[in-house]
Amino acid sequence: MALPPNRPKKTIETPRNYFIWGPTMNGKSYLSSEFPNPVIFNTDGNAAQIETPSVDLKNERDPKTGAIKTTVVEQMLELIKDLEKGGHGFETVVIDVIDDLVTLIEQAICEENGVDYVGDVPYGKGWGLRKTFITSIVVRLKALPMNVIYISRYATKLEGTLEKPIPSLGDKDLNVVNGNCDLNIMCQKIGKKYLRRVVDRRKNYQRNWIEDERILKILDSVIGAFDKGSASEPAQSSKPVEEKKTLTQIAEEVSVELEDGSSVSVEVKPNDNLATETLYFQHEGSGEFIKVEKGESLDFLDKDIYDPRTKEDYEKQNIEQYVNDNPPPANAPNTTIKAPRTAKPGAPRAPRAPRTK
Repeated sequence: MALPPNRPKKTIETPRNYFIWGPTMNGKSYLSSEFPNPVIFNTDGNAAQIETPSVDLKNERDPKTGAIKTTVVEQMLELIKDLEKGGHGFETVVIDVIDDLVTLIEQAICEENGVDYVGDVPYGKGWGLRKTFITSIVVRLKALPMNVIYISRYATKLEGTLEKPIPSLGDKDLNVVNGNCDLNIMCQKIGKKYLRRVVDRRKNYQRNWIEDERILKILDSVIGAFDKGSASEPAQSSKPVEEKKTLTQIAEEVSVELEDGSSVSVEVKPNDNLATETLYFQHEGSGEFIKVEKGESLDFLDKDIYDPRTKEDYEKQNIEQYVNDNPPPANAPNTTIKAPRTAKPGAPRAPRAPRTK
């Protein structure tokens, strides 16, 4: 192998390796299926039940003895070798899910060495084999001229008194997998909305860097994939100079339609987004209301999560919340003061009981 020429080379700016995670049924597999021409390496045995071309990853067993005759490691390396040959038409490979693949690798190591736990293999050989297999698979997948997607499940960890969402893949394996990825994306369903949010990224990707229009369309649906203002607006350099808007033209007013047909005005400035009057928004998932005073910025507000509401909706919600937070006592004591009994005017006085010694 010869040395490369001593001059800068063109870099690949389109992300190709993705780590996607989140709770069950929150859009992880759906997002993966949007990538061009995918093939799915599936671990849940449902390959026959989905239309996307897929393969079941498993430790294949002898039906007579129940012993493993073909390990998942051998299966994965054979599949990667087929992808390396080319001519298959696939452009994306999806590991769904990487957590289960790691478990299957551990299972194969344990059964081959006659132990129940990887750490029981003498002299640390079990951990060494495990690390070698996982790293080899990840490195060879990254070298493919394809998009590579690893899907992981959802877990939480305590930070003080707060629960922080994290991928369920263990830290050591996460360092290997995520360390070879370009974008770390969390999928989450809030109410009826499926959100996709970038948690970590290798570069500050710019929209005009992405050469593949199909990938660009997917990344435009992911919050934080690009720097602010880059994901929703094409690069301005492609526009003719004469079409550039003046600051006066940019500072126009737009109308936000409310459910009852009324509207509120929001002033849009070149580098600002301020409410021209008091506005009310409701979080679609939690139902929590936010009141934005006149002159306050709207930049913090995610329009996909918050719906505009009227003042009446806001006040009604506040009243209902107060009633819910301050319910009456279950058995309230009777505090009514009874008036003393008095005889009617002119009525004869009742005789007193005789005294006894």
